[in-house]
Amino acid sequence: MYSLSSVIKRLILIHVLAIQPLLINSDLSLNTTNAYLNHKCLVNQGKYKPGSKYEDRLKRTLKMFYSGSYRGYDGIGDSTFSAIIQCRGDSYGPKCHDCFATALSALSRRCPWYKGRIIWYDQCLLAISSFNSIGKIDYDNNFCMSNAKKVEGNVISFMIAWNTLIDDLTKSATSGDNYTLYSVGEKRYKGDMLYGMVQCTKGLSPKACQECVSFISLHFQDCLNDRRGGRAVGSSCSFRLEFYPFIAEPVRNI
Repeated sequence: MYSLSSVIKRLILIHVLAIQPLLINSDLSLNTTNAYLNHKCLVNQGKYKPGSKYEDRLKRTLKMFYSGSYRGYDGIGDSTFSAIIQCRGDSYGPKCHDCFATALSALSRRCPWYKGRIIWYDQCLLAISSFNSIGKIDYDNNFCMSNAKKVEGNVISFMIAWNTLIDDLTKSATSGDNYTLYSVGEKRYKGDMLYGMVQCTKGLSPKACQECVSFISLHFQDCLNDRRGGRAVGSSCSFRLEFYPFIAEPVRNI
């Protein structure tokens, strides 16, 4: 977990920043890349035997996901099993379906017979567990990817803008009765445009989504601190910020 002093320090930085216009949209985008990002075999959950009840349940669930993936999300869980397919907010229909098929094939090859396993692609996440993880924040399975280039000039000023954009996107993703748990937007920073995306796994409450994004933001602050872009990715939430448009979609001013 993170310390109270870290939280207070971050809140102070956020509130001293003069609010700049933020362009945000939570609709659909046109990005077509689907790079493999990472995977994790959850060895502490053990393995199942071929022909076991666990394998039968897994096969039946994943077969159902082939149709559910067209909706962009599907999740099934009980006391002994759960599986989640979550596509990025702009990936839906055939795009999400194709990502799920790719993820399932790769995960079966990379983590054979493991009860718990997760794989991340640019456009989707597939997570399988031997317990019910639906609606719960996963604090353990996350990672960071940062730009090799460092920020020039005032790093503190840049991180204030970075944190503010993440906070504004998180607020947009979790606001209203029809909250989407997904938001993208852009913010001008010293003549350049900073592009961002925040997404939480469907099934999380707005409050849990906010807590998850706050956690990974603080957890990976050393990884992302002075970099010209990067992402923090988990099985419950993720965010990405870059100085180039990695999701091409129209935006609206809020």
